Amino acid sequence: MLKNKFYIAISCLILSATNLAAQTLSLDNVLSTIKTNNPQLKMYDADIQSMDAAAKGARSWMAPQVETGFFMTPYNTKMWKANEMEPGMGSYMLGVTQMIPNASKLKADFNLMSAMSSVEKENKNYTINQLKALAKTNYYQGLVLGKKVKIAEDNLLLLDYMIKSMEIRYQFNMDKLPTYYKAKSQYNALQSEIVMLKNSIAQKKIILNTLMARDKNTAFEIEETYEIKDFNSVISDTTSLSKNRSDVKAIEKTMEINQLKIAAEKTKLLPEFGIKYDHMFAFGTQPQQFSLLGMVTIPMPWSTKMNKANINSFKIKNESLNWQKQMILNEATGMLSGMNTELINIKKQYDIAQKSIIPALKRNYDTAILAWQNNTGDLFITLDAWEALNMAQIDALDKLQNILATQVEIEKQLETK
Repeated sequence: MLKNKFYIAISCLILSATNLAAQTLSLDNVLSTIKTNNPQLKMYDADIQSMDAAAKGARSWMAPQVETGFFMTPYNTKMWKANEMEPGMGSYMLGVTQMIPNASKLKADFNLMSAMSSVEKENKNYTINQLKALAKTNYYQGLVLGKKVKIAEDNLLLLDYMIKSMEIRYQFNMDKLPTYYKAKSQYNALQSEIVMLKNSIAQKKIILNTLMARDKNTAFEIEETYEIKDFNSVISDTTSLSKNRSDVKAIEKTMEINQLKIAAEKTKLLPEFGIKYDHMFAFGTQPQQFSLLGMVTIPMPWSTKMNKANINSFKIKNESLNWQKQMILNEATGMLSGMNTELINIKKQYDIAQKSIIPALKRNYDTAILAWQNNTGDLFITLDAWEALNMAQIDALDKLQNILATQVEIEKQLETK
C-alpha cells in the first residue's frame, strides 16, 4: 500500500514537471516578464534612482570655514604679559566664515537635479519598446515556423502512405519505379526540412528566454493565436507621434533640462552673501574682542564670461535638438505610410491565397490522388499536385510572417502600449 502511494506521488511529480516543461507562454506573458526581469531595464531603474537620490542634496549650503591662530601678536613673548606699564599685547583668534547661497540659485539647482532623471525614464521606455518589438518578431517567427512544422509533418504522413502504397502496387506492376524514387527523395527532403524548422524554433525560444532573463534552455510552447490588425485609422500626424514616441519625449526632456541649465547659469550672475565672525582671546589684561563682517560676491564682466558662453551654448544645443526631433518625426511618418501601404497589399495577397489559390490547389490534389487510387491517374501527376499545394501553403505562411513582421514594425514606430 505504501509502495503504491509512493509510486502515485512520483507519477504526480513527473506529470507536474512535464506540464511545467511544456508551459505555453502567450505573447503578453513574454512581454510582461521582459519588462519585469530584463537586466537592461533594471540598469535604467538603478540610474533613475541614483539621479533622484542625488537631487535630494541640491539645496545644500557650502561647508563653513573655521579659522584659528594668533592675531596681531608680537614675536617677543615677554610682551604678551601685562606689567605696570602695558596691559599686554596680542591675542588668540578663533573665527568662522559661512557663505549664504542665493535662494534663487538653490531653487534653480534643485529644479535641474530633479529633472535629470526624466530623460533616463524616457530612454527606459524607448528601450522597452525596442525589446518588445524584438520579442514580438521572434515570437511570431516561432509561431509561423510551428505552423510550417505541422504542415510538413502532415505531408510526411501523406508521403509515407503514398510510398507504402506504391511498394504494394509495384509488385503488381501498377506503379513506375522513377515515381517511387521521387516520392522517397521528397520524403527525405521533408524530414531534413522539419529538422531545420525545429532548430529555428529552438533558436527563437533561446532568444526569448534571453530577453526574459531566464535559463536559455527553459522549455515552453508558443501560443498559436495571433491578430491581423488594421492601422488605417491609427496612422497619424507628427503631433500624435510626438506624444507617443519615447525617443521624441527624451529629446523634449533634454531641451527642458537645457532650459533649466540656462536658468541655473543665470543665477550664477547674481550676488552671493556671506558672514564672517572672529573672536579674539586677548593676552594680558586686554579686553576680549570680536569682529563681525558681512561679505558679498559681485559678478563682474571678466568673471561671468563662462556663464554667458554656457547660456548661449545651451540655446544653440536646443535648436539642434529641435531639428533632430523634426527629423525623427518626418522619417517616422514616411516609414509608417510606406509600411501601411505594404501591409494592405500583403494582406490582400494573403486573402487571395487563403480563399482562392489554396482551395483550388487542394481540389486539384484531391482529384489527382482519387484518380491514382482508382487506377485512372498517374502518381507523378499526384506528386506534382501535392508539391504545388505544399508550396502554396508555405508561401501563404511566408506572407503571414511578412504581415506580422510589418505589424510589429508599425507598432514599434507608433510605440503602442
